[in-house]
Amino acid sequence: MAAVPPLLEARCICKQFAGVQALNDVSLAVRRGEVVAVVGENGAGKSTLMRIVAGVIRPSAGQLLIDGQPAEFTSVRQALDRGISLIHQELNLADNLSVAANLFLGREPRWFGLIDQSQINREATKYLNMVGLDVAPHTLVSTLPIGKQQLVEIAKALSTSARLLIMDEPTSSLSEHEAEKLFAVVRDLRSRGVSVLYISHRLHEVEQLADRVVVLRDGKFSGELSRDENNRPNMVRLMVGRDVSRFYHRTPRPPGETVLSVDQLRTTTFPHQALSFSLRAGEVVGLAGLVGAGRSELLATLFGVTPAVGGKLTRGSLELPPRSPRDAIAAGIMLVPEDRRRAGLVLPMSVKANLSLASLRRDQRRGLFTGFLNPAAEEQVAASMIGLMRIKTASDRQAVRYLSGGNQQKVVLGKWLCLSPKVLLLDEPTRGIDVGAKEEIYTLIDDLAGRGVAILFASSEMEEVLALSDRALVMHEGRLAGELIRDQLSEEAVMQLATGDITPTQRIGA
Repeated sequence: MAAVPPLLEARCICKQFAGVQALNDVSLAVRRGEVVAVVGENGAGKSTLMRIVAGVIRPSAGQLLIDGQPAEFTSVRQALDRGISLIHQELNLADNLSVAANLFLGREPRWFGLIDQSQINREATKYLNMVGLDVAPHTLVSTLPIGKQQLVEIAKALSTSARLLIMDEPTSSLSEHEAEKLFAVVRDLRSRGVSVLYISHRLHEVEQLADRVVVLRDGKFSGELSRDENNRPNMVRLMVGRDVSRFYHRTPRPPGETVLSVDQLRTTTFPHQALSFSLRAGEVVGLAGLVGAGRSELLATLFGVTPAVGGKLTRGSLELPPRSPRDAIAAGIMLVPEDRRRAGLVLPMSVKANLSLASLRRDQRRGLFTGFLNPAAEEQVAASMIGLMRIKTASDRQAVRYLSGGNQQKVVLGKWLCLSPKVLLLDEPTRGIDVGAKEEIYTLIDDLAGRGVAILFASSEMEEVLALSDRALVMHEGRLAGELIRDQLSEEAVMQLATGDITPTQRIGA
């Protein structure tokens, strides 16, 4: 009896972009009802391989086989017709349309030539229930937070009745509770014979879900791990070529003087909750809480993106909440946003242009030519930040959209570091980046703290908050539920505050 061929087989895949070898002779196979994780550092070629399998781009060389038969995809539609659906790492939704309309965009059921909205809503409800998303089908996508938009993206892929689901960082915007729901969906799909290609930088997820792990490094196949071999040390060794026993770099130091004071600050999202706290020079303060607790809203208000409803912020000569990011920047307050592609970068522009964007006013020509760009200063800023941040790019002229997620994050950081910030606000600083890039950013955070920069960072990764923070502020439903100093930090203590289970000794100001 002949062996059943794999559902998908990729043979000797190669891909070049503008002289950069993204993939070099990579092979991969996925059987029916199997969860195969693909891991590797940013720039290893994971997303490129997935986009080839899903018909988004074509390989420079190599071959795809579906059910043992050669397949050549020149469009996403052709891949969908063969049962392959890709859930993008970056959201690919029309936010001006409803949830239901997004699920069936381009595939709308019709009744006498007209779109059958009632059937769309019924079908949408079924798939939303599968991912545990309790929203009405007619809800506008633009009104949903990013975590729920990610679940809409997953429901959209499920609605195609795919035989192979490609999940590229599907939990990067999800809370722990939402991620657990997704894991249950993946296990259910596997039990029904659906195959899953799963990309994640959260290696504990891979340990839980994967039947096999394929590791890429620098665009090449680095190794494969069976279910029994699937553990974090083995994955890291194949990913980075060395044993990384310590990811978090913190050097104990006494904090300096207070550099930022926040007194009774109220945000537009939670106008009835007054927030008071302070930051000291050289201090790393974690901002913890569940999704929707108000962490991102607080950081956006501190940076002047959204106006404060009331309260006072003192930073040097600034004694009112910043009315705009320009006010915040002038006071030495910088923000690295959660969504780097939408809010931190100008994707069509070059690496050099993005790195020098924040310092254009400082570095402009003087005298007769005041207000004109200074190309020499731009070159200097770009060269110093590419070197300092170890940004992997073909040149400083490369469009930033073609960099890996980790290198894009380094560009956003570098843009602010060249202005020598006094207060650095980081919203999910390691979201969607690999273990090697995380280690570099953790080292950078420690180095900046050593130079006296006060750092306030929001993170949904509990391990990150516990390991990096000198102390943690925990938010619950828009208010500061409690403050934990280094010796008090534990997962249980943080979760008690984050869920509203507060004791008097843990209250802010107690």
